[in-house]
Amino acid sequence: MVNFQLKEKLAKHGISSILLLLIPLIALFFISFLIGRYPISPYEVILAISSKITGFNFNLPQSIETIIFQIRLPRILAAILVGASLSIAGASFQGLFRNPLVSPDKLGVSSGAGFGAALAIVLSGGYFFIQASAFSFGLLAVVVCYLLSKTFKGTSMLTLVLCGIAIESFFGAMLSLLKYIADPYEQLPTIVFWLMGSLASVTLEQVIMVAIPMIIGATILMLIRWRINVVSMGEEEALTMGIDVKKIQGIIIICCTLITAAAVSISGIIGWIGLVIPHIARMILGPDHKVLLPASTILGAFFLLAIDNVSRTLTTVEIPLGILTALIGAPFFIYLLKKSKEVWV
Repeated sequence: MVNFQLKEKLAKHGISSILLLLIPLIALFFISFLIGRYPISPYEVILAISSKITGFNFNLPQSIETIIFQIRLPRILAAILVGASLSIAGASFQGLFRNPLVSPDKLGVSSGAGFGAALAIVLSGGYFFIQASAFSFGLLAVVVCYLLSKTFKGTSMLTLVLCGIAIESFFGAMLSLLKYIADPYEQLPTIVFWLMGSLASVTLEQVIMVAIPMIIGATILMLIRWRINVVSMGEEEALTMGIDVKKIQGIIIICCTLITAAAVSISGIIGWIGLVIPHIARMILGPDHKVLLPASTILGAFFLLAIDNVSRTLTTVEIPLGILTALIGAPFFIYLLKKSKEVWV
């Protein structure tokens, strides 16, 4: 009876904490519309959004509506989706592999997507072709990794990770080859800039397109998050509780790959989010994935949206997101390792 009351109390505390985490994200969402080279007042943002909702014409200048709905809104939504996706994938993978150093690109999805984007650029494809190629090759890399691991006897998560390292190295080499043969004046700078990560060219149509696999994958992970708790305790413990471990492992890998490939296809390679954000969530709310996954999702969305706001306003030239996340994530991760040794279980 005491244990049940304690669990119920912790569950309520977790839900209230998640709701509190939403407040800064909602506030930053509206503040982000005000940030940029072209100054827009909060009153103008409210009028523009009200006009879209109610259909009433407030006679705002066309330039303001264009900036809000065609430039800033797609970018804000993309930052929220990409940050949330990378974070929930990182938290899920860390639980699956029982390793706090695992990130969403551990099975080669980012290197595969990078190669796919570079290949599309070398072939002079448009932005949609680049995005589709990155998404396809990201999925292909993980499929090859999984099939390769199946060729070994006694297949385990360790074998899968080792195959992921090999696939990542292979696609990294192929990417270097494409950079070597690319046109140094047009194609090579485009490849390099894409690999550093950016949301500068995203449109609302592209956001909607990638939102579908992201939402599907994230929803499934949320629905099975209590099973991730069981799987993270070990395969033997999970089997004794009647959990089909192989099935759950496959679902987690598929969902994480889907949302990571979708995120990378629209933003380029942005590191550290899927590694650091779950640690922060774990420090705040503990290792229970029933609370950890929603918290990581919200914190990841907030973090990348804040980073993107800094990226487009700090200097006259936009700073690639991958540079900023690495500059902030690497030292902060070292700090977390020293402060949270007792948090990971």
